[in-house]
This record gives sequence, C-alpha cells and structure tokens, in this order.
Amino acid sequence: MTAVPAEDPRTARTRAKLRQALLEECAHRPLGEVSVAALVRRAGVGRATFYLHYADLEALAVDTCADVVREAVDALHAWRGRPDPATPPPALPEFFERLAPHAGLYRELLRPGGSGPLGQVLHQDLRARSRTERALAGAPEPDLVASAVAATFAGVLADWLHGLIDAGPTEIAQRVWRLLVNLHRTPLS
Repeated sequence: MTAVPAEDPRTARTRAKLRQALLEECAHRPLGEVSVAALVRRAGVGRATFYLHYADLEALAVDTCADVVREAVDALHAWRGRPDPATPPPALPEFFERLAPHAGLYRELLRPGGSGPLGQVLHQDLRARSRTERALAGAPEPDLVASAVAATFAGVLADWLHGLIDAGPTEIAQRVWRLLVNLHRTPLS
C-alpha cells in the first residue's frame, strides 16, 4: 500500500484563502453573481493562481462545501452500539445548525431532491461509509441499504434547505434520524 502524499503547505494555504474568500463573497451575493476577479482580489491571490487550483467557481464552491459532506457523514455515524431511534447523536442536530450561515450557497449546489454537484459528493461519500459499516457488521443487503440511506439523506437535506420541509434544525435532525434508523431496520428477506 502506498502512502498518499501530504498536500503542499502553500497549496493548502492558497486553497484555504480561496475557500474563505468564496464564503465571504457568498455572504453578500449568490454564487452566480460572484466573479473570479472579486474572489481573487478578496483572497489576495492572482487570477492564474485561482485557475491553477480550480477549473471554475463551481469547482471551488463544491470543494468549499465538501466539509458539509464530511460533517454529514460523520454526524450520521456518530453513535456506537445500538442506535436509539428517538434520540439522534448530538452531532446531527449540530450539523443542521451549522448549515444556516451559508445555506444559500448550499442551496445553489444541492438542488431539491438531492441532485447537483454537492449532492453527488454527499451521496457518494455517505453511500461508501454506510456500505462499509453495514458490510463490516454483516448486515444484509449492504449495497441496497447504503444507496437508500444516501439518497434519503441527500434528498431530505436538500429539500429542507430549499424550504420544502418545514422544520427547525433540531426537529429535522430528529425526523431524519428516525427515518434512517428505520431504513436500517427494514427486513430485506
């Protein structure tokens, strides 16, 4: 097995500047109204540097919001033993709470139903994690249930962000948790 090389510290700093600049720009206007010129000016880097790291603004936005994907996957798996269907792990309501400051950007990348560039990343990461954990536990149908969990969570998250589900962060966390626990419990024989 080969080790994955660590990211160059300069590359990491530049990408962090660009991600932060994007969040700051999107706090004032939708992603579609953000220009590369304004972004690089805010980040303090050159236009060529931007294109060295990202193909376009959407690629930067997906990279910036990829943390939401990691947080979602971690929040859904932040329990050990047998899950209590009535009480989600504390990381799940915290995850929904943290979405609020940049909800507009997430809505642009995660369309209703869970599609869009961020939806693809969320589905892929959540499906892989769910499948692995289900297979390790020896649970039946790891591929089927992992797909159902990933699609359900991505769809509910997107619809909630778009205002199609009326619930606060704590309530949606409880509702989605019960739904996902029931998906895992569904007999598949």
